[in-house]
This record gives sequence, C-alpha cells and structure tokens, in this order.
Amino acid sequence: MTQEPTLNQRIVLVSRPQGAPVPENFRLERVTLPDLADGQVLLKTLFLSLDPYMRGRMSDAPSYAAPVEIGEVMTGGAVSRIEQSRNPKFSVGDVVVGSTGWQSHSISDGRNLIPVPKGLASPSMALGVLGMPGMTAYMGLTDIGQPNAGETLVVAAASGAVGSVVGQVAKLKGLRVVGVAGGADKCRYVVDELGFDACIDHKSASFADDLALACFKGVDIYFENVGGKVFDAVVPLLNPKARIPLCGLIASYNAHEAPGGPDRLPALQRTLLTKRVRVQGFIVFDDYGDRQPEFLSAMVPWVRDGKIKFREDVVDGLEQAPEAFIGLLEGRNFGKLVVRVAQD
Repeated sequence: MTQEPTLNQRIVLVSRPQGAPVPENFRLERVTLPDLADGQVLLKTLFLSLDPYMRGRMSDAPSYAAPVEIGEVMTGGAVSRIEQSRNPKFSVGDVVVGSTGWQSHSISDGRNLIPVPKGLASPSMALGVLGMPGMTAYMGLTDIGQPNAGETLVVAAASGAVGSVVGQVAKLKGLRVVGVAGGADKCRYVVDELGFDACIDHKSASFADDLALACFKGVDIYFENVGGKVFDAVVPLLNPKARIPLCGLIASYNAHEAPGGPDRLPALQRTLLTKRVRVQGFIVFDDYGDRQPEFLSAMVPWVRDGKIKFREDVVDGLEQAPEAFIGLLEGRNFGKLVVRVAQD
C-alpha cells in the first residue's frame, strides 16, 4: 500500500539580516516530501535547538561553515523520531539527534544521525547538557583552559547552555568560579542553584568594579562566550599565563559596523604579550568530534548523580522559532533554548 505523502513545515531564510535579525528574514513554508529511497529514513522533529552560532550562518561573510543560502531551510540540530525506515540500521520509533534544520520533518540517509541515550528525563537533553553545548563547554574548558585546582575562572553568559556547564565542571575540578550574567534572577540562579562562587550582573553600572572585587586573585581562565564590554572588563584582570578558550562573541553578532571609541587593540596586544596569555578559538565538532565518547563518559554520570544541573527554556511550536531566536541574541532566554516542535 502506498504511504500517504508527508507534509513538511519548514522555516527558510528569505533575506540576510542587516544588523539584528527580524521576523521578515524568515518564511514558514509547507511542502510535500518525496517517498523514501533505499537507505533513507523519514524523521519527525520533536525538539529543535536554537543556538547563537546560527546568526553567523545567516551571513554570507567568510566563516568556518558555508552560509545558509537564500530560500534554504535554516540550519540547526534537532531530536527526531523515525517515522519510516528503509535503512537497516534504524527502526521506526528510534529517537535520534542530527542537524536536520528548522522543519517538522526531514529525510536522511542516516550517516549523521546519533541515537539519543535511553532513560533521559527529556530527549531534548541531547541538544543541551549532553549535546553540542555541553561538549563545547567540557572540551573548551578541559583541553584549552587546562584547569588547575585553586585557580580562578570567569565565564560569560553563565546561565546559558554552555556557560552553566563550564562553571559547574570547573567547580568539580576545584576552581573558584565567577559567572557573568544579565539580571539579578540569572545571577541568583547561577550562585544558588549551580553553585558558582559569585555572579556579576553585566547590566550593572558598576560591573567592571564588581568583577574586579570578585576576582581578587586575578583571572587564570576566561571562557569567552560574549565579547564586548565583558571582555574589556576581564582583560585587566588576567594573570600571567592565563588561558582564554574562545567559544563565541554574541555581543557583536548583530554588529554591522566597527565599534566606536578609542582603538583598544594595542593595549590588548601588549597584555597578551607581557602576560603570555593564550587565546584559542575552537569549533567543537571540527576539533573534538572524535572525543565525544570521552565527553559522554564524564558528563552522563555527573548529570545522573545531580552534580551537573541544567535548565531548559522551552518554546512551543515551530512557527515560534524566529522570534525565539531573535530573543536568544538579545539574552531573553533563561537556560538552553529549545523549540518543542511535536509531542513525543
């Protein structure tokens, strides 16, 4: 019997943002998917991950990955359930994670699909603490940060999907951890729930002074997710031989012109030289994809035992993805942002 055709809802990029993305940069479409060929599976999206890197993929400026083309589905990781299978490696009902984009259904040959571990409180954890953000935090901290007990770490966007894991892993390794977050509620959560030693509100008029007081022994590791004024406040506090894992620069993702004010580059270069600071950017799956088992072997027990806590910000409905993504870039989310596309 012939299968009923599958109607796919998808969000495509219709124009490149000039500055901050707006809803008009996106369009919701409905298309019919073709029948499966041998070796393929039909996926129904359960949860879609929204992450800051997607802003870079909306631009056609040179980067580490090709941009989303105009008219193409927005890129993104998702947890999906297999609805149909003509691939012997996958069965109907399997739950997998893969980069399937902003859409309700997709067809895959299975090569880039990873089974979601069974027994999770929610399969969406495979997009957060046990997925790309968690692995980014773990590998950036342990491999580039090279943490040592007794050192001081500062992490920007401390209540977010990456920053929250960075700080908790650092605490497990015996470091003093100072977070930076936007607003009193996020700062309270970082200290009271996640166990950081301090958290400084970057919206405060006395932010730089408050950060210096919290980092009374200087900064040995700065896990960079933000850039902008947070980076400016951290640089004078860096200790000799400090390490900076460079993960993201969300403060400048929507910028469309050079920042004003005096040229700070010479002072930064002098600091990096005289204090012998190491700054290293990284792209987690490009640089550490082969070490995913190492990450999971450490993180799964910590999560299971409650040593690593996490928070999700769940938005319902694929059609809400553009507005939720715009809010992510403005810091409106609280925790790992995911869109619940369908009930499991």
